[in-house]
Amino acid sequence: MSLFQRLDEHHPLNGRLAMAVEYDGSQYCGWQRLKHAASVQASLEQALSRVAGAPVRVHASGRTDSGVHATRQIVHFDPPAPRSEKAWVFGANANLPRDIAVRWVMPVGEDFHARFKALARRYRYVLLNQPSRPVLERANVTWCRDPLDAEAMHEAAQVLVGEHDFSSFRAAGCQSKTPWRHLHFIEVHRHGPLVVVDVQGNAFLHHMIRNIAGALVTVGRGEQGTDYLARLLALRDRTQGDVTAPACGLHFVDSLYDPAWGLPSEPLGPNLLAFLGEWTGERPLPDCPWAEFRRGQPVADGRVEENDHA
Repeated sequence: MSLFQRLDEHHPLNGRLAMAVEYDGSQYCGWQRLKHAASVQASLEQALSRVAGAPVRVHASGRTDSGVHATRQIVHFDPPAPRSEKAWVFGANANLPRDIAVRWVMPVGEDFHARFKALARRYRYVLLNQPSRPVLERANVTWCRDPLDAEAMHEAAQVLVGEHDFSSFRAAGCQSKTPWRHLHFIEVHRHGPLVVVDVQGNAFLHHMIRNIAGALVTVGRGEQGTDYLARLLALRDRTQGDVTAPACGLHFVDSLYDPAWGLPSEPLGPNLLAFLGEWTGERPLPDCPWAEFRRGQPVADGRVEENDHA
């Protein structure tokens, strides 16, 4: 896929639309609209409503918490008025603050739903591991001045792969009906001063990734052995868990859908990791009842409830 494709300005788009949104979450209470604080959802809906000349309501692939960033948040909406591809993208961006941007828009079938058709979500937690505090990267990495053993962190994390009860890694106020989630993979790698926790799963509990990242940093510092996360997982008790890592290092980088929807492929973010060269959707999904359920296939296992909110 070329990153430079001409946007059509002559043919109005009709029917349901899917859209990719990127944002720096530093100044927002998170994705979801709230009455008492600025949200990404409210800013996007306001901008799209100005383009349409009528109210627009959007539905997202997953929620992000206060201070968390996104490079590929997928949303869908039913436009109240036809506008061209260029009008939606350029018009929305002209009315959005500088820390939110629309990347693309395309028509999809009426049965597409950004949340309920998503097969997986992927996040990257980025640590800057150096003695001096960050300057240019300060808003989108978590600084750790103590040396981290990324190999030990990776080894410790592998116990989380698969379907587990993640009670030890969920926030006290998590609203999900079940603590069970299926992690497709979790990897920890060092790239110079950057230590990246790369994780994908069907969905995530409230603060789940940040709580995992906090425990992994404890392992990386040598304060706990590589069996630490296995012990925490077995406890199923958040009160005995580790600290919650800061939100600034967390990036929502992908929502995966069945290829039949034809959503554009993009290089995974954030852009400071572009040298890794991985594009969206390259890794096959594991076989699991949850993915089958999302594809509309019959499922014997009833444990398919999700509430993505990392």
